[in-house]
Amino acid sequence: MIYKVIKSHISNYPNPITIKKGTKLKIGDKYNGPENWDNWRYCYTLDNETEGWVPEQILSIENEYGTILEDYTAKELNVKIGEVVEGTEELNGWLWCIKIIDKDEGWLPKEKLKNI
Repeated sequence: MIYKVIKSHISNYPNPITIKKGTKLKIGDKYNGPENWDNWRYCYTLDNETEGWVPEQILSIENEYGTILEDYTAKELNVKIGEVVEGTEELNGWLWCIKIIDKDEGWLPKEKLKNI
């Protein structure tokens, strides 16, 4: 689907966690905030070099550890009001988007977009 950005978004995570299928992770806290973004877990690589939010749907969790079930990156897309993006996957209130103008990709909160 095609969306217009109705609220700018700048990532708070300049070095997002990027992990390959089968990678073991330490599982942290569930997201708990006013946005109702359910099913996100804060995860750490076992070497503690990278960390970030990962959707529970792509984790196999056992106690405080888990395995990622598919390749994943937590990269967020920086956008300005009026930009146009294509949303290709939705998870837990976020959309994986591709900017129409330059093909840059990343996650955006769905509430910052309007379907056109």
